[in-house]
Amino acid sequence: MDCALKSESEDVDRVLRSTLDRDGESPEGTAEDLVGQTTNKKNLLLLVTLRWIAICGQIATILIVDFGFHLRLPLIQMASVILVLALFNLGSLYRCSAKRPIDDFELFVQLLFDLTTLSTQLFLSGGATNPFVSLFLLQVILGAVLLPSRYTWTIVALCGSCFIWLTFDYHDIGWHASEADQGEMQFFKLHLVGMFVCFALASVLLVALVTRINRNVREKQARLSQMRQHAIEQEHIVRMGLLASGAAHELSTPLATLSVILQDWERIPRLAEDPEIGVDLDEMKGALARCKDIVSRILLTAGEIRAEGAERTTIVRFLDELTEEWKRHRTPVNFDYRSSVSVDSAIAPDVILKQALFNVLDNALEASPDWLSLEAILRSDILILTVKDKGAGFPSDVLQSFGKPYLSRKEQPGTGLGLFLAVNVVRKVGGSIEARNNGDGAIVELRLPIEALSIEKNDVLS
Repeated sequence: MDCALKSESEDVDRVLRSTLDRDGESPEGTAEDLVGQTTNKKNLLLLVTLRWIAICGQIATILIVDFGFHLRLPLIQMASVILVLALFNLGSLYRCSAKRPIDDFELFVQLLFDLTTLSTQLFLSGGATNPFVSLFLLQVILGAVLLPSRYTWTIVALCGSCFIWLTFDYHDIGWHASEADQGEMQFFKLHLVGMFVCFALASVLLVALVTRINRNVREKQARLSQMRQHAIEQEHIVRMGLLASGAAHELSTPLATLSVILQDWERIPRLAEDPEIGVDLDEMKGALARCKDIVSRILLTAGEIRAEGAERTTIVRFLDELTEEWKRHRTPVNFDYRSSVSVDSAIAPDVILKQALFNVLDNALEASPDWLSLEAILRSDILILTVKDKGAGFPSDVLQSFGKPYLSRKEQPGTGLGLFLAVNVVRKVGGSIEARNNGDGAIVELRLPIEALSIEKNDVLS
């Protein structure tokens, strides 16, 4: 059991790493670490937003207190803290745009900086007597939501230490009034107003931020679940590939035997003179040749994502040859093929991709024997292939779990693998496949990045 769990975890790591590598990142660590680092980048953006709100709030509060209530604040020192906070926030915003993942320690440093600037501003504006001192709780809650426990308890200890320090050491802003008692009463009322403003501000920010952070956590879990599902599907494909490769080796001998028998039958005069048997022999030879071709392609592509036997061609030529070969073997009643590809790039498509497209067309033909269509469009270096039919459409359960193995309306065992293979092959080259119903049939849309199929980037043939 432990070995199986370890193998699954390694598969998840490999699948996720390939996804992030395609996005231009080269992270290290387990799958959970990699997804967590991506989630941390979203959380850092939330901290940046919170910091801009804090900067605006500090400026407004300082102006109101100093000019409205005539409490003398050290404006130069407090403005310097705000300037440092803004510069740090700009640096954090630039950090969010970088491709390097963000780990938990970096978020911890971000919160430490916020704690430092908050403590400095409180020191300059009355210390623990400042009603905004309860904003320390906001730092603690953010640490509890964003960070592991070891970092969270460090934040708690530092916030407690800063609160104790501000109780004994702070810059006294004073209160100037003609009567001491009246001044103390006004100060107490002002303190209550400040406490209410701080409470309202912290409540709104906590609800907004914690809600967004929880959404990021849910997205993280959903992405991990998706990666695990992809790993399981790819493991299933590997097993199928091994079985197909073994079956291909075993089929080579009986196919060779059948070929020898057919050649012997052709030399029998009684069979050669019968025209009906001659037609049957020709059909058998054609079917046998096709079986040999399928077996050869399986042996060629077994275990490879891009087969070494992939031939250099162009988009238009590849699509034209693919549709002609498919029509020759399937002989559809009405097949509407349209291509509006204007830039004929050089590509080297794998045989597996060709087989995946065959699977999609075969499913459409089976659902709609009288008519189906294939439309090819090149849009922003993405080849879009749209297959339409006039069948009954996909059942709702198939659409919800599109691309899962063994999902089919047919009751025969082993059915439902065609679209499963197509989805995973398209995903291997960095593309996507989507299915939907359009009222009078079904539509399957494949999106293939030309860069993943090209021999060399920007290689365009005239």
